[in-house]
Amino acid sequence: MTAGIAFLVAFVALEWVSFIHEYKGLPVTPWNPGLGVVFALMLYSGARYGVVLFVGVLVAEIAVLRTNLPWPFIIGVATIIATGYSAVAFVVRRRLDVGLNHLRDVMLLLAAGAVGALLVALFLTLLLIADEKLSIADVFVASGPLLVGDAIGIAVVTPLVLRFILHVPHISLQTLRAFAPEVALYVAVVLLFLWFIGLTESESGFKLFYLFFLPVVVAAIRYGLDGACLGLALTQLGLVGLLHLHGYDANVFTEFQILMLVLTATGLTVGVTVNERQQADRAVREVEALLRTKEAEADQAARFNLVSSMASALAHEINQPITAARALGRAAQHLLHNDSGSQARIDDNLTTMIAQIDHAASVVKRMREFLRRGEPHVSTINVRALIDDAVVLVGAEASGAAIRLEVDASPDLPMLHADRVQLQQVILNLVQNSIDAIASSGRGDGRIRVTAAVLDDPPRVEIAVADNGAGIAPALAERLFEPLTTSKQDGLGLGLSICATIVQSHHGRLWLQSGAPGATEFRFWLPLQQASAS
Repeated sequence: MTAGIAFLVAFVALEWVSFIHEYKGLPVTPWNPGLGVVFALMLYSGARYGVVLFVGVLVAEIAVLRTNLPWPFIIGVATIIATGYSAVAFVVRRRLDVGLNHLRDVMLLLAAGAVGALLVALFLTLLLIADEKLSIADVFVASGPLLVGDAIGIAVVTPLVLRFILHVPHISLQTLRAFAPEVALYVAVVLLFLWFIGLTESESGFKLFYLFFLPVVVAAIRYGLDGACLGLALTQLGLVGLLHLHGYDANVFTEFQILMLVLTATGLTVGVTVNERQQADRAVREVEALLRTKEAEADQAARFNLVSSMASALAHEINQPITAARALGRAAQHLLHNDSGSQARIDDNLTTMIAQIDHAASVVKRMREFLRRGEPHVSTINVRALIDDAVVLVGAEASGAAIRLEVDASPDLPMLHADRVQLQQVILNLVQNSIDAIASSGRGDGRIRVTAAVLDDPPRVEIAVADNGAGIAPALAERLFEPLTTSKQDGLGLGLSICATIVQSHHGRLWLQSGAPGATEFRFWLPLQQASAS
């Protein structure tokens, strides 16, 4: 109710400001901002607010236009205007995003304004012709300015009001202060152009009108649709003020407004195109952020999947030193209770017990580091130590499956600058896949060989994991590094895909060297100068 009254007051006030004169019952006003305001209300809140337009037209006809038409015709005029634009708003509102975030919405709004103006102008003239208040010769004189005024009012004011309604909760005093200097500069430029136009005759003025394209397009490019709406409104107000000041008649006023309609369509098109580009950029950034999150989640899932297959072997690996440490502790305790005086044996037992506990702790530490999640941690890495750490984690499972695990890597290999845990994950995945391949082949002489060597051109470290398992089918090999590609019944199909991503993020490359049964080999290389986690 409050909104309806506020928009009604705005409509009547704008009708009073923009009214030029009446021509045989029709308001000759090629600038109808009040209609644009109420049409925005109908699009935003519903066509039922057409009643505001109906009441506003009645009040304006009586208080502003001071018409001499009888009451039935006044009510008829109000009914045609309110019904026409309410019907257009009702139809368009179903398909229109009132935020005008897409070019389609702006074009739909401009088309709706043009269709509504055409229908209302047509029925109003028919009404007055039927009552013999207008002749056929008067139709173009009266309906032309009316048509242009309604269309330009909707085109300029409706987008501004809709954007204002949507942005009011987000407008702060600080924001207004930030934009005040540019708004003042824009007003100064518009006033300068109006001054040039005012110094010329009307014909030259039409040519100079195109000066307004520059500030409007600049505002649209800088601030999108909001800049275009505000720039067009300021330009329109300045133009109307100039036309009133110099006393141009309705025909010249209409000709200027037709040019203004072209400028409005251009400015809104540029503004909404800039908005769409900004929205697309934001969407790309959001998708990239979501993709990074999902990659991290997939990475973590692959790690847990890898650990789940290693869990029993790791439990056995940790249980052995714990059991040995317990036995050594009990033996040391027994020696102390018997007071045998064999301190050397007690010291040996305690030293061995501490070593066993340290071994168990190192296994747990490596697993905890491997399972950690967060930002990549780039450090200087000894390649041989990297491979040994990975072998410790998976070595127990290999031993349990009677698979011989060999490492051929010199301790003097050049250092890498990379993420230790990520590269460890690559080696673990490849070795774990080899264990699974050997287990599926059923052979009892399983062997996995991990090698590392330095190559030139470009300088790089190449690591290979070879096994004598079942091999890889050619059809599977073609899409081996695609996500969700797996030959395991309980596999996630993420391991090799994530490994390839990790190696690529370190500026390296992972590939299948051989998929032959009994001679399967994966290789990956990392550059010595540029290896760093992205």
